[in-house]
Amino acid sequence: MAHEQQTKTLEEEFEKIRLSLQDQVDTLTFQNRSLRDRAKRFEEALRRSTDEQIEALAPYKHIEEDLKSLKEVLEMKNQQIHQQDLKISELEKIAEKNVYLEERLQVLQQQNEDLKERIDKNVAVSQLSEENANLQVHVEKESNEKKRLSRTNEELLWRLQTGELSPRMSPSASPIHRPSSEPGSPARPHSYHQ
Repeated sequence: MAHEQQTKTLEEEFEKIRLSLQDQVDTLTFQNRSLRDRAKRFEEALRRSTDEQIEALAPYKHIEEDLKSLKEVLEMKNQQIHQQDLKISELEKIAEKNVYLEERLQVLQQQNEDLKERIDKNVAVSQLSEENANLQVHVEKESNEKKRLSRTNEELLWRLQTGELSPRMSPSASPIHRPSSEPGSPARPHSYHQ
């Protein structure tokens, strides 16, 4: 918007300068024609070669110098107009580049939103995977504890049957024993037999 405002301001200034220069050009053109007409009359007067005519046209003896001066002024004004045209052209290029950059920015912002959404989804999936892993570890620990208690129960039952454990110390009275939810096998565990 700043570039558009600047471009608009420069265009308005350029239009004012152009109109002013056009007025000056018209004025100078009119003066040039007037001087040419006077020069023509001066030449005609010279051809008549009368003293009175020469004396009457004396004020116009500097016409050539005036025309040269007017030409220099016109060239200077044309140069100024050319410089203004270059500035406006440069501003138009900058405005076109800004439009392209704005479109590119919108595309990048959309890509950024898409990536953010994908990252959020990946984070949610990662959290679920972590929770699932924690649950698996917990289940494995519970399973190992259950197996350990089952082996302990089997060992105590085997000792009770073989007389290595006093009948007065039942498995349920042992402070380290917790009854298994599943009945233990009375089979003799090979890992505990000496």
